[in-house]
Amino acid sequence: MKFVINIFVFLFVLSLSAQNKATYTYAIKGKDTLKLDVYTPENIKKTDTLPVLLWMHGGGFAVGHRDYIDDKNLVKYATKEQNYIGISISYRLLRKGTKTGFGCDCSKDEKLETFKQVAIDYMDVAKYVVEHANKLQVDTTKIIAGGSSAGAEGILNAVFMREYFIDNAEAYSNVKFAGAFSCAGAIVDASYITPDNAVPTVLYHGTKDQLVPYGNAPHHYCAPTKDGYLMLDGSKIIADKLEDFETSFYFNIVKDAGHEISRIPYEELDIVFNFFERTVLNDEVIQTIIIKTKQ
Repeated sequence: MKFVINIFVFLFVLSLSAQNKATYTYAIKGKDTLKLDVYTPENIKKTDTLPVLLWMHGGGFAVGHRDYIDDKNLVKYATKEQNYIGISISYRLLRKGTKTGFGCDCSKDEKLETFKQVAIDYMDVAKYVVEHANKLQVDTTKIIAGGSSAGAEGILNAVFMREYFIDNAEAYSNVKFAGAFSCAGAIVDASYITPDNAVPTVLYHGTKDQLVPYGNAPHHYCAPTKDGYLMLDGSKIIADKLEDFETSFYFNIVKDAGHEISRIPYEELDIVFNFFERTVLNDEVIQTIIIKTKQ
């Protein structure tokens, strides 16, 4: 199975021709110069405005890069195959070089502060995109927030919990998310999902994810006696909330799978973007649950 997936990814990468790429700085915070890579379809007209995938890479808030091959190929796919503006972003890797990392020795307060600052970084880059919409040729009513693993946690907290994490929320009043794409993500508290902020969402998660909980469980499954004990609401809880609000979702569950489901599902991207076309672009209401078994 792994060989087949690797062959698929190889062919997928070969299919991506070069798009127009530009790099911008959206913020300077301390020693961090935060940038975004913007990929634009080659045939775009000067008067066009397009939906945008605003992607945040994973890496435990310690490693990763906006130009990492998997993340880059995703936004290039969005550009070439789906006629989106594809954007891959940098953000502060706040756990890089720390002694406690982001596991059970990292305190609850440190984890919450990390989630907060990364949500702020994501809101800052979204604000930059909105404020430069004419130059970037984006349709600001069709911003899809996306991320994998730590990036999925970052975007979900930004989409659904901005009033919890953002002190000056009014500064971001022009930022509206039209959808979310999460690979093995979770949020701090799903009760912050409301009819007002619920958006069509794609969720991928393994039921035995050992790092980011599938349901309501401690982050990294830390024991209550550990400093890093922090309850999170994973994809199952998020999907339940969206179902209650009659909001569209596509929930891909892999039984007995772990955190490997955080990988970008290249082989199913046509399904993902078809979901957004139907729900975000055409205002359909679709609630789909797919259950697979780990291979």
